[in-house]
Amino acid sequence: MTRAAQGTATSRPPVRDRILAAADELFYAEGIRAVSADRIIAAAEVSKVTFYRHFPTKDDLVLAYLEGRSAVEREAVERLRSPDPRATLKAIAHLLADASCAADFRGCPFINAAAEYADASHPVRQAVAAHRAWFAGVLAGLLTELDIADPAEAVDQLMMLRDGAMVGAYLGAGPGARAESLVAAGRAVVAAARR
Repeated sequence: MTRAAQGTATSRPPVRDRILAAADELFYAEGIRAVSADRIIAAAEVSKVTFYRHFPTKDDLVLAYLEGRSAVEREAVERLRSPDPRATLKAIAHLLADASCAADFRGCPFINAAAEYADASHPVRQAVAAHRAWFAGVLAGLLTELDIADPAEAVDQLMMLRDGAMVGAYLGAGPGARAESLVAAGRAVVAAARR
């Protein structure tokens, strides 16, 4: 292979990554069920044979899309971890608010996916549940670090705040998803859990 051909071959992401990038963009912008495999194939510039070699079914692709979204969120939250659990909770609230203020924000990809898959036993819903369980575990760990003996109810309330902020921001509810509103509501939940 010539040097020029090598440069061209290495300048494009691997095929699986191109398919996932196209799916991520289209699924998030338009919805999972609204986007056909043919549209993803065209956007990724791959053949049907290549597409189905990497993702035998659309559900396989949806699961990979959600796994990718989950990995990004996990890495972002991990970067926010500090020795101070209050600071970490506040940083998470700011992260959520910043994400919900982005021009291309279309809500939580996990809530959106759950809305499109009604069957709670479907693998897509199970992936959503696993991601939510991870995030609830992060919150529980932080609340435990704050010496809250039984954080379960507070975790449920913080999850509702998170979900409400994401949905509210997508629906244009204004300041409900802003960081300071989210932080203040979170503080109230934590304070109530200490009583």
